[in-house]
Amino acid sequence: MISYNEALTITRQAFRSLDPQTGDVDLLDATNRILAEDIYSDINLPTFDNSAMDGIAIKMNPDIRKWNIIGEIPAGKYKDFSLNENSAVTIMTGSMLPPGCDTVIPVENITTKDHQAFLTKNSRFTRGMNIRKQGQDLVEGKIALHKNTKLQSHHIAVAASCGKKNVKVYRPLRIGILATGDELVDIDTTPQVDKIRCSNLYSLLSAVKEMNMTPVNLGIVHDKKQVIYDKMRDALNSDLDILITTGGVSVGKYDYVKEIHQKLGINILFHGVMIKPGKPTLFGIYENDSKKTLVFGLPGNPVSSLVNFILYVRRNINSLFHFQEEETIIAVLEDNLSKNDSKRHFMRGLHSYDDKGTYHVHTIGSQSSGNLAEMGKANCLIIVEEERINPKKGESVRCMKI
Repeated sequence: MISYNEALTITRQAFRSLDPQTGDVDLLDATNRILAEDIYSDINLPTFDNSAMDGIAIKMNPDIRKWNIIGEIPAGKYKDFSLNENSAVTIMTGSMLPPGCDTVIPVENITTKDHQAFLTKNSRFTRGMNIRKQGQDLVEGKIALHKNTKLQSHHIAVAASCGKKNVKVYRPLRIGILATGDELVDIDTTPQVDKIRCSNLYSLLSAVKEMNMTPVNLGIVHDKKQVIYDKMRDALNSDLDILITTGGVSVGKYDYVKEIHQKLGINILFHGVMIKPGKPTLFGIYENDSKKTLVFGLPGNPVSSLVNFILYVRRNINSLFHFQEEETIIAVLEDNLSKNDSKRHFMRGLHSYDDKGTYHVHTIGSQSSGNLAEMGKANCLIIVEEERINPKKGESVRCMKI
């Protein structure tokens, strides 16, 4: 059995060996996709000196408070005017500035009468105000968007400004989820006697979708070796990048997953981690002539399954694509924690912060690895390191936001 840090190192190295494919997509289809190239500006932005406000364009003289209006420049309809210190042109936001203009006074700071503009009482103006200089936002030839950016609407706007009709993006990782267990029924079935609904399948498929990766629903299989073997074999020989199974990874009579992994030729890198929840977690790599698939065997308990997905799958995908990883905060405990072993614990918690900006956290009900209802109330995992025993109210702890 290995430590959490060892398990994280092993999985992270394996994720780095993945080679996500790239392809060009239309800019309008690129939202939430991951950029696979640096985008350079092909022009200066702005492309010309322009007004940041509706108002009048002037040649600055701090002693002048009145100007003769000699014309108007609407946006996109530039006209050439020659300004002196006593003249001004009415100008609209985004309009190109005439030669000699070095200041724009907003329309709310002036009054106009008989083709003259007057500075209103108590209004002030300074040289250079309300002017956007050519290249102020982006200089031609400079990087506008960096590779590995997850494209949102404001990124799309930048790419559009750079003339990018198509952009190169990464293909989302394809992640298959297979639930195992004789006790499982699908969620549209009312459980009878000793059966339970298979929440794992849906929580993990949803977690994959949240990352904008591609979830593949492999369904539910019962604890029959050949059926599990056949299902996993077919999955491994498909186009999956990652295969995740839930259940069957402990050492019980019907826990067949490790044996099936070995029979399939999966190189098991660890089985068992000194953490709670999720100690029986299994991880390996399947390779054939054409591809590599990362394989996780997660515990069947709903909380264990989801927590270990966060720790090993989501966290490593964030690292692979250079996303911000789960934010870790320091919080003051609001209750005593029970922990008297050498494992690293990840306890469900609810954090908040006071008017001084200090985080506080308390545990959420039962820490049973089967209590999914309490998991739904949590917004963080309280991290209690291996060497720490029974943290007390008032002590500080690290928490991973979820």
